[in-house]
Amino acid sequence: MADGPELDQAEGRQYPQQTTDRDMAARNYLSPDTAILLGILFISIVFRFHKITLPLVDGFSWREISTAMMADNFQQRSWNIFFPEVSWTGPGPSYQGREFQIVSYLTALLYQLFGWHDWFGRMVAAFFGLVTVFSLHRLTARCWGEMHAHAAALAYALMPAAIMIDSSFLPDPAMLALVTLGVWLFVKYWAGGSGWLLPLATVSFTLGVLSKPPGLAAGAVVFYLTVCWILEKKWKQASGVFLSGLLSLTIIGAYFSWAIYLGRSYPPFHVAGSGGYIWDDGFWTYFRNGFYFQSAWNTSALWFYGYPFMGLLAAGLWIPPRPAEDPRQRTLSRIPYVWAAAAIIVYLAAAGEITSNVWNFHIFHVPVAMFCGRGALLLAMFASRTVLTPAAILRSICIVAVTLVWSTVPLVRTMKKPIAMKGKLLGEELARLAQPGDLVVAIAPEVGDPVAIYYSRARGWVFPPGGGDEEWSKFVADDATAIAQLEVLRAQGADLFGAAKNATDKQNVLFVEHHAGVIDYLNKTATKLVDSDDLLVYRITRP
Repeated sequence: MADGPELDQAEGRQYPQQTTDRDMAARNYLSPDTAILLGILFISIVFRFHKITLPLVDGFSWREISTAMMADNFQQRSWNIFFPEVSWTGPGPSYQGREFQIVSYLTALLYQLFGWHDWFGRMVAAFFGLVTVFSLHRLTARCWGEMHAHAAALAYALMPAAIMIDSSFLPDPAMLALVTLGVWLFVKYWAGGSGWLLPLATVSFTLGVLSKPPGLAAGAVVFYLTVCWILEKKWKQASGVFLSGLLSLTIIGAYFSWAIYLGRSYPPFHVAGSGGYIWDDGFWTYFRNGFYFQSAWNTSALWFYGYPFMGLLAAGLWIPPRPAEDPRQRTLSRIPYVWAAAAIIVYLAAAGEITSNVWNFHIFHVPVAMFCGRGALLLAMFASRTVLTPAAILRSICIVAVTLVWSTVPLVRTMKKPIAMKGKLLGEELARLAQPGDLVVAIAPEVGDPVAIYYSRARGWVFPPGGGDEEWSKFVADDATAIAQLEVLRAQGADLFGAAKNATDKQNVLFVEHHAGVIDYLNKTATKLVDSDDLLVYRITRP
């Protein structure tokens, strides 16, 4: 398949133009490329802000709730950003080793200004998603030209996984937005931009990695371009980048050292993302599990992207852009491959963690969008010499329609399904029954999910209680152990006990069946307040 002239031009050819009065006048109007970018941003807004007020009850509920609790505690207890705290391990303090809390802190500021709304966190994440769309567009334009930039940004705007993560109360949208912005600013600096771009790029990239460590993979682009400078014997520029990178890594290392110390110093002794790596499980465990590729494939094909996007990705990878004549442009054209290779290395080292917490795939979405955009252009321009032919335009419309109908709409609808709604209802029932200062114990439909505690607007414990090395996503083996755990919580001040009657642990064990003895014990020692088709709530009495 041969690329057409317009596609070649988009891949880096630049033609000298003489500035005329007509050119200067044209600049006062919106250029076609700018108009297209604004249109793509509008599409991104439509998909990311659709159902933005959805409660935190979707497929990412568990992780979103922890982030939301940290926002609550910043606003209600302490504004010290270095002490992130959750509310599901008792009266506290319940500090945890977490990423630098940019999304939760900004959300807490919104709470302070406008009052509490559970969807504010989604809104903050969505705005970071728009930053990613813009930065990805400009980065792709530097690598492969404007036409590829439009295609890549549109692919990202419509990608189900990107839509879902960018509209979830998670730190990942801030991570990807800030590292992508940082890489784009650095690429502009490398290509001859102003010197002030380097400190801006360093600050943005550093904050991105602090938001989530997988963002470090994007640093491979900076390393690659710096090596290119060294090979060109541009020692001054390379030394400046080296010093900036050293400062960035020092700040990142210092913060995460603090986070590990904090998580290991306070109950429940929990450091987020501290397991599932190849050095924890061992190489042979990874090898026997095929580096979890089957899980990654199932997530990609059936949940995150769908077959249309997988096909576009394959096409874009299979036929790379034609090498540019300018050596520096050829260097820039390799950036998507460098980013993708670095992300794959991160995956190989942390496949167990990434496939368990699938939002960590977000670091892949910049190169995936680039290659999907490339694949879409190839298919649209098949046997055409320009994208402006009627056949190419019709094929482009068909490609967008297929991705929308077969991937974007059904998969986003699936991911946003309110699977934890009964946990929210339990929390609201606890909030109705709780007195000021009450501590609650709650079992959500998915055991371990703190959604009911969050919506109770109180502090308390998930049941069985967990944290650190404790397992809190499955029930203990017998009633006697569970009753002993409940007695410990009562001694620590628990006032209300609530359970969703469909509460099931990760071994598919139903609470009301497995722990019938616990329910009998509560009937004897506590006061039953609610016994409906969905919920069971007791007021715990003091001995």
